[in-house]
Amino acid sequence: MLDFKTVISVGAASLVSIQAAPHKSGKTAQITPNIILIYMDDMGYGDIGRTGAADYLTPNLDLLAEEGMQFTWFYCPQAVSSASRAGLLTGCYPNRIGISGALFPWSTTGINSEETTIAELLKTKGYRTGITGKWHLGHQEKFLPLRHGFDEYYGLPYSNDMWPINFDGTPFTEVDMSIFRSRCPVLPLLEGNEKIAEIRTLADQDKLTTDYTQKALNFIETSKDQPFFLYMAHSMPHVPLGVSDKFRGKSGQGLYGDVIMEIDWSVGEIMKSLEKNGLTENTLIIFTSDNGPWLNYGNNAGSAGGLREGKSTSWEGGQRVPCIMRWPGVIPKGSVCNKLASSIDILPTLAAITGADLPAHKIDGVNILPLLQGNKDIVPRHEFYYYYQENDLEAVQQDHWKLVFPHSSQSYENQLPGNDGWPGPLGRKTVENPELYDLRRDPGERYNVIKLYPDKVKELGIVAEKARKDLGDNLTNNPGSNRRKPGSVK
Repeated sequence: MLDFKTVISVGAASLVSIQAAPHKSGKTAQITPNIILIYMDDMGYGDIGRTGAADYLTPNLDLLAEEGMQFTWFYCPQAVSSASRAGLLTGCYPNRIGISGALFPWSTTGINSEETTIAELLKTKGYRTGITGKWHLGHQEKFLPLRHGFDEYYGLPYSNDMWPINFDGTPFTEVDMSIFRSRCPVLPLLEGNEKIAEIRTLADQDKLTTDYTQKALNFIETSKDQPFFLYMAHSMPHVPLGVSDKFRGKSGQGLYGDVIMEIDWSVGEIMKSLEKNGLTENTLIIFTSDNGPWLNYGNNAGSAGGLREGKSTSWEGGQRVPCIMRWPGVIPKGSVCNKLASSIDILPTLAAITGADLPAHKIDGVNILPLLQGNKDIVPRHEFYYYYQENDLEAVQQDHWKLVFPHSSQSYENQLPGNDGWPGPLGRKTVENPELYDLRRDPGERYNVIKLYPDKVKELGIVAEKARKDLGDNLTNNPGSNRRKPGSVK
């Protein structure tokens, strides 16, 4: 067990004294634990057994929660891939650093070298760093992981649907689907900065989860004698879905359920590797998702667990995501955290744990270490901004109150679901007037109570004006004063 005491200053670089268990080298350091961040792609709030998954089991994720903490109010910074990953790794709202939506194989922007990633932060404290899986913060070499704090990289530079193949596995032709796919090259598999293979068929996609897992296990094995940070960014369950033969047809939820079962297996393999190497007690595992489910893919999409809408929206189903953390001896076993938190809070929390200096530039995350330690009285985060598109402030949250502003967004209401992986029509629904939701009573955002709480609307309006002054808002023609530019190539 870890013996620790903490001096906390919420929202700033905190001084943390944690007496850590020694690594196998015999050294005892102030800067452990090892950190494993498992990041899913398009996994919904309701896709885990403990949050309502049906017709398949997730025993390893359930065990992770039993031995750690499950967060019920945990948010991604934007409900689209590149933006969400940018926020995770830098501790910033993605629009602050000029990243929005999803970057494509022809994009000329990526993460700016002036930004500080989690990997770069931990490198200052002696960590070995590695990523296996999806990057999606720019595919040119200057944007790739080895240029942003990672020692090792194996995976795809962007989403696994950015290739010239249709969802039934047939090659793209000009009359199929959209012009988008005609601009995509064959999907490259990278190691370091070099392409080592190409993903050309659906059968190639079936191997990704197992390959990523094996690379992760190798990284743990070769890094066990020093502090390490492993960022395991799965390509699944983003479409097109791929699953190995050992799980194909094993769930009652079709291919999607099979994929989640394999993800759960992967988590179990990581846990077994830590146990085998005597690292369980000294490792913080964080499991979460980049955004909610891509609902227009019908049977090949997950569940938002009763929350409204899904990916590509600022409704709860798009941005409230599953999150489990385990750190034996620090995080109370079987605990549940109902406080507001976000993946942008991970960077400052890891800085507090390791004693690393926070970036000199402004970030938006706050230190949630007290929550991990089971402090039920402290509230590190009261407010959250729901930005979408390039810089549209679509909603703000204060504690359990959410004020939604007029905007047009994707909607899955009243549309036919896709058939086995083919997307259904993307509906658009316009919010014409502000709406207010009490998320404590109505997490599904079904009852607009704006007429009942005028004072609360005024309070949230002040929160919104603060966001607009700082970050801007295209919906109100406000540029903001504290946004930074992304990296770019000619």
